[in-house]
Amino acid sequence: MATALIWNDEELNYDFGPSHPLKPIRVKLTVDLIRACGLTDADNVVTLPQAAFGDEDVLRLHSEAYVDAVRGCSLRPRQSAVSFGLGPGDNPTFAGMHEASLQVCGASVAAADAVWTGTVAHAFNPAGGLHHAMPDRAAGFCVYNDPAAAIDWLLRCGANRVAYVDVDTHHGDGVQAFFYDDPRVLTISLHESGRYLFPGTGFPDEVGTGDAEGTSLNVPLPPATPGPVYLEAFDAVVPPALDAFDPEVLVTQLGCDTHVTDPLAHLALVTDDYLELAERLHRLAHDHTSGRWVALGGGGYQIVSVVPRAWTIYFAELTGAHVPLEVPLQWQQLAEEAVGQRSVGTFLDGPVQLAPERLGAIRGQAASSVEELKRAAFDLLAAR
Repeated sequence: MATALIWNDEELNYDFGPSHPLKPIRVKLTVDLIRACGLTDADNVVTLPQAAFGDEDVLRLHSEAYVDAVRGCSLRPRQSAVSFGLGPGDNPTFAGMHEASLQVCGASVAAADAVWTGTVAHAFNPAGGLHHAMPDRAAGFCVYNDPAAAIDWLLRCGANRVAYVDVDTHHGDGVQAFFYDDPRVLTISLHESGRYLFPGTGFPDEVGTGDAEGTSLNVPLPPATPGPVYLEAFDAVVPPALDAFDPEVLVTQLGCDTHVTDPLAHLALVTDDYLELAERLHRLAHDHTSGRWVALGGGGYQIVSVVPRAWTIYFAELTGAHVPLEVPLQWQQLAEEAVGQRSVGTFLDGPVQLAPERLGAIRGQAASSVEELKRAAFDLLAAR
């Protein structure tokens, strides 16, 4: 089955500046590592550009007043629009911001279109996953919401049931907001609890509204949650939810800021866990959606040591290949020259060690979140 990598260098234009943690070089290094591992050389892999995505398309998602504000800041980058979340802080303005944000959406729409039309079974846009953008404002480094754009595209093309699974360390609040009252979309987010981390949402009682009750599922996890506990929560929630919802296509946000070394969050996964997650998501796609899987990037702020390795692991799984044990030396040298940081030499990290008492406490808190979610939403989902 064919897999598409959605990429061209225009996706590097989404750039808040050199002091901002969301650095586009992390995506370029990911694509370079994917290529250095030979994953794009396979006969079943194609590289596709972004789709056309313009003002008419973005206005299906975002309010006219907000899009006008983005356009204005894009033309006059010293201007702020604080009421729309644009300005100093998380979402600084920059020249061409409107066009760059449209390009990210177009890349995710291209992934969705390639999968839905059967051009490929799986597609990956590593520059995507801007899941915090709200209908009327920017948030959390996200201007326009490309996962919502991809899901909206699938619905417009005739999909009746789309499942969205978000494994970023931050709650996928924007995507949830777009589809909170839409029974055609199941959103599942596993994330560090909003009690400790932006955006402060994503609790089990957020289950959807109206006809969509039961289609918003949230698993908040305590700080220092390691991979085995995370995977236990995933297994307890995601497969049975997909069983009940019966989706036609799977969209995933693959943020890797869950890593134990990420500077902006506090979970404790390692790259070994991304291999496990990739295998699980791949299996779920084939079990539930005839293999139709749209994969998007997301957060991740260790731009050399984690992000490229994590997303190369995911892309290898998408293609049915295996990553090598060692990160290619040529790529390590390239990354050090580009960023001035040394990479880890192997793809897998090995496990995180926690004291038994602490591990037990974290496991108990995670299990409580899962049970609270099941009580709040699973009966509603099953009754649909």
